[in-house]
Amino acid sequence: MSFWETITGSDLTREWKAFEARAQALPADYQAAWEQIKGSLFPYGDFSGRNLTPIVDAALGLLEETAADGQSIGEVLGDDIPGFCAALAGGKQARTYRDRWREQLNRNVARKLARLGG
Repeated sequence: MSFWETITGSDLTREWKAFEARAQALPADYQAAWEQIKGSLFPYGDFSGRNLTPIVDAALGLLEETAADGQSIGEVLGDDIPGFCAALAGGKQARTYRDRWREQLNRNVARKLARLGG
């Protein structure tokens, strides 16, 4: 068992493989959008990405439905895929892993400075 499976469990790996298999059945332009969606959603994930699973499932379901309806990817997502992903993840104010790490670093620095000054 690999380190990743020990930490996250192999269920997450199976789910992502299933997502990729579903995405392979999409038309080429939808597959390209899928790659952009994944890249735009990852900053909103936690360490394992488990919190993104329902969001990714919903986004992929949208792509599958609209591809079956014959809509173009531009009609579905528009020109702003990162904005679409931010909205899926909780709006423009959704915290990314960078935001969480920055806040943690600021707290740690403030704590150390308080010890030095007091």
